[in-house]
Amino acid sequence: MPSEPDLEARFVALTRLLADGQPLWRPLPFQHRATPWGKHAPGLAEALLALPDDAVERLQAAPFEASPLAAWLPVAELAEAAALPDLSAGGAALPEAWGEGIGARKWRQLQAFAGCVAPAEGESLVEWCAGKGHLSRTLARLHGRPVTGLEWQAALCEAGQALAERQAQPVRLHRQDVLADDAGDWLEPGRRVTALHACGDLHARLLELAAERGAAVSLAPCCYHRTEASEYLALSRRGRALMAEHGLALCREDLAMAVQETVTAPQGVRRHRQRANAWRLGFDRLQREVRGDDAYLPVPSLAYGRLPDDFAGFCRWAAERKGVALPATLDWAAYETAGWRRLAEVSRLELVRHLYRRPLEVWLGLDRAWRLVEAGQRVRLGTFCTRELTPRNLLLETC
Repeated sequence: MPSEPDLEARFVALTRLLADGQPLWRPLPFQHRATPWGKHAPGLAEALLALPDDAVERLQAAPFEASPLAAWLPVAELAEAAALPDLSAGGAALPEAWGEGIGARKWRQLQAFAGCVAPAEGESLVEWCAGKGHLSRTLARLHGRPVTGLEWQAALCEAGQALAERQAQPVRLHRQDVLADDAGDWLEPGRRVTALHACGDLHARLLELAAERGAAVSLAPCCYHRTEASEYLALSRRGRALMAEHGLALCREDLAMAVQETVTAPQGVRRHRQRANAWRLGFDRLQREVRGDDAYLPVPSLAYGRLPDDFAGFCRWAAERKGVALPATLDWAAYETAGWRRLAEVSRLELVRHLYRRPLEVWLGLDRAWRLVEAGQRVRLGTFCTRELTPRNLLLETC
């Protein structure tokens, strides 16, 4: 288990690397017709644009392995600083019957996470943002003790309670807004609060209350960008000091980069995403010319399955949403082809951001860990499963 000095050294190294690389990883290539960081790394854009498709796919999946970016960027340093220990228990799989009512991939994630939760003698268990209490039921069975689940949606509480009663598990789901003032009442010493993929402000609230009240924590954080604050304020005093010392600044949009890896997405979803991105870039080319303004115009996202049937339909939808008047006659095929060509360019230029994505996520995990260290708790930070099961595999646990 890494010691606090090890975590401190990693925290410092990642802050420096992220701060130094800001001119390269913060700009979004799809928003800029010209390479926004060309002067900071001469020759890098040309090298990226010359990469064949198979190299692009390889680097998207494994950005640190045999990376041609090493001639310009600190690839080895980033890889070393972002590498965390494997904390997975490695035990036998849990009975499949325990996974009743849970999706196959989610069940594998639950097994991996639950296997890492090791409550102390007499320590009671609480699940934060419990949903239907899938983790609560798994922990109750695994450890043979009651579990309390906290969930603010009444319908989920009711459905989860019915599942627990049908499976004869000692789980009690309570309707609780975890952002409310009284949420801290559940975080007394002698309790371990668990949360698998609690988002943004929800897991930040858990850490603040655990630091104040003295509860133990087993947390897999997720979706750091789901926060009310537009500018990131580090949770720990050490994190705030390091950001000030190295000039690291993070906004909500930067935090989204940390969770953009989607190795678990089905092939059909990936193809849909590619088509949507190509159409967005084709529309971007079109709107710049129609408006006479060479500036990116953000377009709302569409849920999976709601994408129009063809490129022309998408452009009409986007133009209506953004108040852009389209000409009566357009060469739709030419603009769509330009979108796919631009997607190939952007995919290559974004390999720079891919290189900093995991380091940023680990830095955010360290900031959360250090908040508990400053409250006098001993912590460990590592991974509870492989990234193929879920890229959101960080485990922060007090011990």
